[in-house]
Amino acid sequence: MKRDEIQIEKLLNTIASKLNLLNKTIATAESCTGGLVGHTFTNISGSSTFFDRGIISYSNNAKMQLLDVAKKDIETYGAVSGKVAEEMADGIRKNAEVDIGLSTTGVAGPTGGTKEKPVGLVYIALSSKNETIVKEFKFEGSRLENKQNTLYEVILLLHDYLNTA
Repeated sequence: MKRDEIQIEKLLNTIASKLNLLNKTIATAESCTGGLVGHTFTNISGSSTFFDRGIISYSNNAKMQLLDVAKKDIETYGAVSGKVAEEMADGIRKNAEVDIGLSTTGVAGPTGGTKEKPVGLVYIALSSKNETIVKEFKFEGSRLENKQNTLYEVILLLHDYLNTA
């Protein structure tokens, strides 16, 4: 399912304005989206006022080294899990010293899925000083569609979070 680009652009502009108004900064930790979230935010003119950095932590080793994800949690829950998404978002927020950390982890496909963790299973997380929000999704589509749908849900999560701030 392709999202309406005009709607996404409006949401991104609203997010940018709100982040600047609140003087908040963000950073991203991405696995299944491979940098798409960071790429999208840095396409906004003036994003350097709120976007600090993005890390593509595709491997488990990168998740542990760069984001302080616990090895035992990867072994217990798997890299594609709500627990790891939470730790990724917390890790990027703390290590980058930003207000909000965003993370994505999932099985984009078309290979790599299992019965327990099928293609299209994605977890996203938002970490702030006061809370961490984790959401689970089960998308049905191509690899690119799954990545785009994940991006859209990250944008919505951040938009909704900022509207309650």
